[in-house]
Amino acid sequence: MSTPFIAKLRRADLKRCAELEQVLFPGDDPWSLESFAAELDRGHHYLGAYDEAEQLIGYAGLSLAGRPPEVDAEVHTIGVDPAHQGRGVGRALLLRLLARADEHHATTFLEVRTDNDPAIELYRKNGFEIVGLRKRYYQPSGADAHTMRRPAVDPTAEGGGAS
Repeated sequence: MSTPFIAKLRRADLKRCAELEQVLFPGDDPWSLESFAAELDRGHHYLGAYDEAEQLIGYAGLSLAGRPPEVDAEVHTIGVDPAHQGRGVGRALLLRLLARADEHHATTFLEVRTDNDPAIELYRKNGFEIVGLRKRYYQPSGADAHTMRRPAVDPTAEGGGAS
């Protein structure tokens, strides 16, 4: 598979996002089409990953809160079609979200299931550290979540170091 094309999430793909949620998160209250639409309506930063045929194979979302110099970003979701997992799609989406956070010099947070080792490893490789535990965060399964944080990065600093 070639590298996915990452672009602003198209409203026409929200139904596909909701379908993928059902597959990816069946025991944890998957997002509906309306949930995704509400996120776009709020102006949050949502991206789609598309294959050569421009079919949606993944999605990701980020929100920003606060005012400079105190801006926080939160990764709302990253989902990749199981047929395309393990091929760098999630990483490509994450890197684009982080680039957006870096534009705002934002510290970035996320929650991830404590048993999702591949995702935790991806986040660690991209500067996140575990900073907390949220018991029974995911419902209705009751699964626990790690809260992870990535310090703000100044993309204009030499070497891209933390600001």
